[in-house]
Amino acid sequence: MNEALVVLGRSLIAFSTLLVFTRMLGKQQLSQLTYFDYILGITIGSIASSLSVDLSSRAWPHWVALFTWFAIVALLQWSSIRWKTADRFFSGQPVIVIMKGKIMEQNMKTIHYTISDLLEHLRNKDVFDISKVEFAVLETNGNLSVLLKPEYQPATLKDLQIKPSPGGISTEVIYSGVVVEANLHKAGVNLQWLQKQLQEQGISHPEEVFLATYNRDSGVLSIDKYQDK
Repeated sequence: MNEALVVLGRSLIAFSTLLVFTRMLGKQQLSQLTYFDYILGITIGSIASSLSVDLSSRAWPHWVALFTWFAIVALLQWSSIRWKTADRFFSGQPVIVIMKGKIMEQNMKTIHYTISDLLEHLRNKDVFDISKVEFAVLETNGNLSVLLKPEYQPATLKDLQIKPSPGGISTEVIYSGVVVEANLHKAGVNLQWLQKQLQEQGISHPEEVFLATYNRDSGVLSIDKYQDK
């Protein structure tokens, strides 16, 4: 059999298997990627690539290895959800690196976290003065959570006693030049209303619009045309 066809078939098997397994594992691998999860992901990806192109061995041992690693990851996720001790063991736990503007040197030494890493992560949070930080916590996924001291926190609308304008989620009413009539009905408007709004902005046909969204709570129609001036 032609090697290209064999590689094509095995690649489709590897892709389908990975797609099914990742769907079953959920989005935890993406949303809460820890160092341990990162290593597991690399290993599973390496096995899948071997399944695709390693023609010196049969396909089924690679598939068995892929299934085994998937089962291990699923078991770890299940145990982490069920037992907090297992979650701490496999994923670690957050570590305080700054408290009341003071660096926790011993904590940083324990997790091998350098001053350069700390300063870089603070700059990514737009913090350039450590003394302004109330708490800084290094999360299990490597992100740094920063809480500024009260006097350095930005004022909110509640602090300023300002009533915010209505929010809500915008709905696509025109998508790639096509009117989404189902979303119009959900938003409580109709096609005639939309055509009138378009005409008021100098638009003759919906085909001229790349994307139009409508926020029912605020009553705002946002339009982006194909040919912006």
